[in-house]
Amino acid sequence: MTITLVLPQPPGYSETFFRSKIKGLQESGHQVILVTATTDQKFEGCQHLQHPKVHKNPVIQLTRMLCVLLGLLPILSVVLKYIQLERKDGSSFKRLVEKLYINATLLKLNTDWLHFGFATMAMDRESVAKAIRAKLGVSFRGYDIDVYPLKHPSCYKLLWDQVDKVHSISNYLLHKAYDLGLSSDVDYQIITPAVDLDKIKQPGSVQVKSSSQLKILTIGRLYWIKGIDDLIETAYALKLHGIDFEWNIIGSGDQKHEERYKFHVYQKQLEDQVKFIGKLSHKETLSHLNTTDVYVQTSLSEGFCNATLEAQALGKLCVVSDAEGLSENILDKQTGWVVPKGQPKLLVEQIIKTSNLSANEKQRIQKNARQRVKDQFSLEQQKKAFVEFYK
Repeated sequence: MTITLVLPQPPGYSETFFRSKIKGLQESGHQVILVTATTDQKFEGCQHLQHPKVHKNPVIQLTRMLCVLLGLLPILSVVLKYIQLERKDGSSFKRLVEKLYINATLLKLNTDWLHFGFATMAMDRESVAKAIRAKLGVSFRGYDIDVYPLKHPSCYKLLWDQVDKVHSISNYLLHKAYDLGLSSDVDYQIITPAVDLDKIKQPGSVQVKSSSQLKILTIGRLYWIKGIDDLIETAYALKLHGIDFEWNIIGSGDQKHEERYKFHVYQKQLEDQVKFIGKLSHKETLSHLNTTDVYVQTSLSEGFCNATLEAQALGKLCVVSDAEGLSENILDKQTGWVVPKGQPKLLVEQIIKTSNLSANEKQRIQKNARQRVKDQFSLEQQKKAFVEFYK
């Protein structure tokens, strides 16, 4: 079986979700093709194709478009089928020509499955799978289902009519898709993110602290959806409670957002407590995670959150918001603690309670968290699940 994955860019070295999926499918005897936007980055894990580039220069774009369209002549029957499907969906002549150009790489494929890694990537490509006689799969990961449709309420109408099977990283996102119009008759499979347990050194139960300072860590983009303002307000409340702490934030954002959050920290006089570490490699991130006492995720929306999984695998005490998939990631009071999102007062109370727990209670939570990750979120389980998905 040939399976084509459509992603915005080749998966990075630390993106184990996509890399393990590709490797697992290959180990099961399937051929995998990766299609991404035009990029200088080459993926060596499988055949890597790229979409035609859209040029800003109109002369260059017109020339490239003519070359690409002429290159579709050998598959004229597929092109005619695609045109028929697009005209049925109401595409104008101008839009049809544009779609033929941006979908040229996909229309040339001989594949059994065409799987879009994010729902937003399937937009303007909904008819391609039927034109090339392939099954259409799509993944739900968070922003594409929970945020994008807020401004574009009917954006997936055509996709829901064409999709054969959906993959979601959480039950929440699947049911959100139902609310957006996905038929409950469409086949689906929940496959969560996973942890490469072989690459994560799992410490003992409770590490001996070298100081009384509480070390807190958050991993995520510096963006409003990660609840960074709530994080800063929580840190301010900790300071007012007289807690000696250091809160590190690993992740980056655009300059506008970074400046905003750093100014918020400055206003609250938290420069000595809240540290913006920036973007780090996966190895460096795990090193920071290993030395933290409490891992906190303040997200306002979250598909699942791989960082929280890794924190549990390392035996870290986790306090997270109840942002959608996080409530499936953490079992409240069993593998960590879940508090209502957007409630810094409740969050700070839980952080203080967590830090004051007895050693035995901390060990119980840590053991539960590590065992659950091992039992339910390993890469091997994820590989098997994706093989099953395409059956």
